[in-house]
Amino acid sequence: MIRIGLTGSIGMGKSTTAKMFAAEGVPVHDADAAVHALYAGRAALPIEAAFPGTVVDGKVDRSLLSPKVLGNPEAMKRLEAIVHPLVREEEAAFLKKAGTAGRRIVMMDIPLLFETAGNLRVDVSVVVTADADIQRKRVLARPDMSEERFQAILQKQMPDEEKRRRAHFLIDTGLGMASARRSVKAILKALAARG
Repeated sequence: MIRIGLTGSIGMGKSTTAKMFAAEGVPVHDADAAVHALYAGRAALPIEAAFPGTVVDGKVDRSLLSPKVLGNPEAMKRLEAIVHPLVREEEAAFLKKAGTAGRRIVMMDIPLLFETAGNLRVDVSVVVTADADIQRKRVLARPDMSEERFQAILQKQMPDEEKRRRAHFLIDTGLGMASARRSVKAILKALAARG
């Protein structure tokens, strides 16, 4: 089974690209979706213990958690120590299920693929990229996004240039969605040819 690691900085179009792979029949494990589910489930109590006042009605409230961790490396490490092992368990279950189903290619959509050494758990890495101006416009158009929050998120992420350097494959969403779809198909064709 070939394991693709998909990543890209905020606003690059990673989630849209993951959907393109899914539309081609590739099972996708979305680390962000796993975190959302864990925040409403088994991660809530340990997070509340580490960051009191962040859980409302049994679910982690990101608007209450964010100010406690963004820009605070020590707090972020504590949060990651709680969440990352749980996400790895979800990922292992996904891979087992895909293996049992005989899937040849699977994808792990991991926003911090290189930052968390997730690239060591995949066979190839695909980086979704776009021009910095396009990225900025996309991100600042989001509700509840500020320049300060955008910069804090960027600080946590490896620079796009470095991600591109480490990638096996690049998909530039700044060239449009039709171009991105062609790139997805070309990557899958190249991987299928590996036998």
